[in-house]
Amino acid sequence: MVERSAVIAALDAVTDPVSGQGLIASGLVQGLVVADDRAGFALEVDRSLVATYAPVRDAAEAALKALPGMNRVSVILTAEAKPGLSKPAARTAGLSKAAVDQGRAKAPVATDRPAHVRRVLAVASGKGGVGKSTVAVNLAAALAARGLSVGILDADVYGPSLPTMLGISGQPAYEDGAIVPHVAHDMKAMSVGLLTKMDDAMIWRGPMASQAITQMLTQTRWGTAEAPLDVLVVDLPPGTGDVQLTLIQKTPLDGAVIVSTPQEVALADARRAHTLFQRVNVPTLGLIENMTGPVFGQGGAKTEADRLSIPFLGDLPLDAALREGGDAGLPVVAADPSGEIAVRFAAIADQVAVALGL
Repeated sequence: MVERSAVIAALDAVTDPVSGQGLIASGLVQGLVVADDRAGFALEVDRSLVATYAPVRDAAEAALKALPGMNRVSVILTAEAKPGLSKPAARTAGLSKAAVDQGRAKAPVATDRPAHVRRVLAVASGKGGVGKSTVAVNLAAALAARGLSVGILDADVYGPSLPTMLGISGQPAYEDGAIVPHVAHDMKAMSVGLLTKMDDAMIWRGPMASQAITQMLTQTRWGTAEAPLDVLVVDLPPGTGDVQLTLIQKTPLDGAVIVSTPQEVALADARRAHTLFQRVNVPTLGLIENMTGPVFGQGGAKTEADRLSIPFLGDLPLDAALREGGDAGLPVVAADPSGEIAVRFAAIADQVAVALGL
């Protein structure tokens, strides 16, 4: 087991080229996580100094990997404007244009398209607790069942659930500077949860979390020139905050699916999610009603979809099989492909695939 004190000492032995101090003493190390045989943190620098600090990141990784018992290291170089190093307006450099100016509908030019990926689909919700991740995983599995090449990215850095839902673990390999995603149930998968222990807390500010997601999105080998990925499903964090805005604005999305439960308290947040996508010119492909039935009601999402003039993709009952499959790492679509739930997901996947031109 690696001691936190040993990690701190190793990082302080790496010199900050600007201050001349160690990385810890200079205050550049953010969100340090040390657990058992692994460690990870964000190296936060001014955006004008990213090229300068790339070798420092590599040196920090090497220093930690040299520690006895250290098997897994993750160092993310994140660019954020520092007070006093740039003009006041640059303090919003970590935010998208939509985050700075909510009143403008036009989105800036996206910059981070993942290589060899034909379509990028976001699965979103205005709030947590509506089963968005469960829907995302099973929708991805249903798209794969149609014969498509599918990847799924868990973009919720604060509550990653993909490793549990797909039954995967262990830090992914790196080849030629790219992350090699895990493969589960015929899908390529990546999550920050693969870089940390399940009970680790990711204490990162919005720009740091956004940078981590962007790196997982663009530095993962989702496909190749010979075998491109048909669709990458991105399981967005709940809400409409900085992480969502940055990812949506910087990444060309081909469409979004919104998940909601039938009751008004959830639908109100689904409207906000739809408004967000409208403002950044991302088409909402439709609304899915999850947990439909006597507990939460039925039909609310259909009514809301009609009101918003967007497609209603279907409803999914509150079924124990969905929960059990998620806990067991076996999506119900893969576990019972001819069952009622799988058939419903297949119908939703058909509509989504057509909307994406797949």
